[in-house]
Formats: sequence, C-alpha cells, structure tokens
Amino acid sequence: MDMRHSKAVELSFPLTLTLSLREREKQTPGTCFADTDLAHSAVAIARRRRPILPIASGGVAQFRALIIMAVIAIIAGLLLPLLAKLKQATGDEVVVYASQDQVYAEPVLKEFERQTGANVRAVYDSEAVKTVGLVNRLLAEQNHPQCDIFWNNEELRTRQLAAKGVFEKWAAVGCRSRRMALNTNEVSLASAPKSWSDLTNESWRGKVALAYPLFGTTATHFLALRQFWGEGRWRAWCRALAANKPFLVDGNSVAAQLVAKGEAWVGLTDSDDIAAEQREGAPIVALPLTEESLLIPNTIGLVRGSPHRPAAEKLFDYLRRPEVMEKLVAAHALEGVSVQSATNATLRPDWSELLADLESATESLKEIFLR
Repeated sequence: MDMRHSKAVELSFPLTLTLSLREREKQTPGTCFADTDLAHSAVAIARRRRPILPIASGGVAQFRALIIMAVIAIIAGLLLPLLAKLKQATGDEVVVYASQDQVYAEPVLKEFERQTGANVRAVYDSEAVKTVGLVNRLLAEQNHPQCDIFWNNEELRTRQLAAKGVFEKWAAVGCRSRRMALNTNEVSLASAPKSWSDLTNESWRGKVALAYPLFGTTATHFLALRQFWGEGRWRAWCRALAANKPFLVDGNSVAAQLVAKGEAWVGLTDSDDIAAEQREGAPIVALPLTEESLLIPNTIGLVRGSPHRPAAEKLFDYLRRPEVMEKLVAAHALEGVSVQSATNATLRPDWSELLADLESATESLKEIFLR
C-alpha cells in the first residue's frame, strides 16, 4: 500500500485491549483506571498493529475549520449573555403597560423600536376590566417598579395614580369622545335620543348597550355625569337605566358590536369603537356631541423609579410627538390631536373633586349595576 496516497487515518482499538481492561476491573472491583492509562495503552497497541497513516491535506484543512468553528461557538456562548445584560444596563429595553387598544398601540411601538433600536415589552389590559387591572398592578408594584411607561387611553385613573405618587411626570395627548351610537337600520336620526336622560324612557327598554360602568371610560363618564347632574339626579338616572334592562357587556367594543348587529339600537361607547364598526360597513353612526358627552385624552405616564430610564425617557417624548398623534387620528384611534383643539360644549370635570368622591361613587355604581 502506498502511504503517500492514503485518504484517511484509521485508528482501531483491538478487542484484546477492551478484554484486558475488563479483566483488570474484575480483579480489582470498584477501581476506575485513569484515562491516561487507557490512552497510552491504546496508542501503544495501535502502533504495534499498524503504522499511523498521514492525514491528507484536505483533511487537515477541514480539521482546522472545525476547530475554528468550535472556538467561535464557545466565545459566542460566553459573550451573548454578557451582551444581553449590557443591553439592559444601557437602557435599550423599555416596559410599557398599555390600556390603549393593542391594534392601535402596537404599530406605534414597533416604529419606536425601528427608529431607536430599543426593545419594547408591552403588557396590554383586557377589555372586560379596562384600565383598572393595570392601575391595580402599578399600585402593587409601586415600591419595586416593573413598568417604565403607562400608556392610558383615559384620564381619571392616570390622575388617581399621579395623586398616589406613582408617576414622576405625565401628560395628556390626543382626544376622542364618549358618544351615543345608533343603528340607522332600526332607528331614524329624527327618532334618536336627544339626551342621555332619554335612555330611561320605555321606548328604549332592552335596546341600549353599554359596558359595565365600573371600568375604563364608561366609569369615568358616569362619574363625570354625577358631578354635572348632582348626586340625587344621577343616582335616580342610574337606577332607572338599570331597570330599563340594558345590555351590560364586557367593554365598549362589544357595546358597539351589538349596535352594529341591530341587537341593540343605541350604544354608549367610545368614538374609536364606532369607527371600527363603520370600517366593517355596519349601519352605525355617532350622534352629535352634547353637554353630556365627554372628551377623553390619552395619557402618558413616566413611572417613578422606572427600571429602564434612558429608553423610558425616549418613549415618553416619542408618544407625545404630533406626528404620532396624527397617525392615531388617521387610524381613528383618536379624533383630534388634543382636547384643547375641541370646540364643542362637553363635560369639563373638576378632577380633584371627582377623585375625592371616587370611592363612594364607585360603591354606588356597584350597588346599582352589579347583581
């Protein structure tokens, strides 16, 4: 055999070596022979049996490549965890609690990621307990903050958190509204209710849909009406409305859907939920704003002691940009870029007074609307 033309190295360990080692183990139970003994024995026997063939030049190159790849893999395995920790330490991650609907918030946050390279971790609330669930979470985490930015789609609960010292700063941005929605296949505009007080009339019995008024913008609106009408009139209206057998549902979007289907004729809901049904071609319209309507800004809060401060500051500024508000208006998540831009005569709550009465008013709502 021509040694110069060999293609590979073949090393074999004879059966006699294996048997020899097994015999030694039998003779000395519990003894484990050193790897070096095994290696030296294997080499010696292999040399006695046949000469070691040279490795072809192509094999050497492949062997070197494998060694290099192994070294790279080891280095990457060691560095990746360090890089992840470094990224977090430098503030390239930001945690957002958002009660703004995910369908509207997510594209905005993705664009922020694209522009800044930051990683946004968003936690969204559920429609059934709109805003309140995230508010309670922020209160529970106040002494050990997990969140950086609270993007709320209404104002009351943000003011409640601010009063408790949860935020270092916050701002109101954009504008949408609480409206009465009407199914035009069931009711003509001429026959539509002119006031929220009209909804207690017998003609609307079993024909009105609204979210439970303990959460989200529905709660805020009911509490603002209490301040506007006074305790006596408001309580009487709430009782009459509950007695008129309305659909009490899990969220404003569900109320709008019932109106769109014609199961309810009138809905008490938000402007963006009405717009969503209109995009689907539903026979639903928003009735005009009145002095009993409520304008609702989005609010952006920077959590005190936020764990990812640099990125949090960037996102706080980004979400208040006019171009971001304009995108949300174009998507019908908002109706305007600010509450100040609205000229209609609507409810203008005294927020300090409303917060002071929040607990007692909420108990009244539970008593009337929960069964």
